[in-house]
Amino acid sequence: MNISMYNASIPVMIKMLGNLETILDKAIAHAAARKIEDAAFVDARLFPDMFTFARQIRIATDMSKGAGARLAGIDIPKFEDNEKTLPELKARLRKAIDFLKTLTPAQIDGSEDKDITLTAGKNTFNFKGLDYLNSWVLPNFYFHVTTAYNLLRHGGVEIGKMDFLGKVQ
Repeated sequence: MNISMYNASIPVMIKMLGNLETILDKAIAHAAARKIEDAAFVDARLFPDMFTFARQIRIATDMSKGAGARLAGIDIPKFEDNEKTLPELKARLRKAIDFLKTLTPAQIDGSEDKDITLTAGKNTFNFKGLDYLNSWVLPNFYFHVTTAYNLLRHGGVEIGKMDFLGKVQ
């Protein structure tokens, strides 16, 4: 049985961003209950040379909306990178989810052999659609979602694996 490009990407990213949105609700409640400034989480990093929590959320949302748009052959929505609070980061997650929900299987399916070119830093990468999804998008997406989760867990937010996985069907 074949799996569609749409089913391998869009619902997966919607689910994980939604799980991260729920986790952010717990972080917001945690910070409020303990009178912790949002900046303690927004600017948190696991090591000085790593990106902050806010940057992890930005990259996860950029990766998802970029993938959806590139595979669908439409313009990538532009988001400002100016979130300074947990609710603002949650709103960014919601915007990404809302965009992904506008994409249809008809737009994404059949993109396995689509030529995808992207620039990251000084590097230009050329992919076919399936390789783009499997070797670039999903590993990067999960890396940044997981790192965001880990930063909140490290910061004392009471979350666990089931929060990361979300509702299992």
